[in-house]
Amino acid sequence: MENMDKRVQEELKNVNKEKKEEILENFEHFKQYLGGKVELGEKMGMSEERLAHLATKVADYLAKKEEPRNREEHLLQELWKVGKKDEQHMLAHMLVRMVKQDSK
Repeated sequence: MENMDKRVQEELKNVNKEKKEEILENFEHFKQYLGGKVELGEKMGMSEERLAHLATKVADYLAKKEEPRNREEHLLQELWKVGKKDEQHMLAHMLVRMVKQDSK
């Protein structure tokens, strides 16, 4: 579990600027990117709980290190900042479910 957390942190740090801009410029692109990562995690046998835990790591990084580029990202960042840890975790679950539903 800790190894996967480190891998997520490393991947977030190593995404090149152009790729990051492409992912974050449009909320649909962000959902597609996250959906791809969720699908990969499911293929690796991860539970929704584990996926939500990793989504929490990503959301924490984005809230602290990236400026929102659209109104959806701005809303998510504001919700993240005011949420308590358990609320942030539930929001991560909701994001995982949303991208899974979009991929159907």
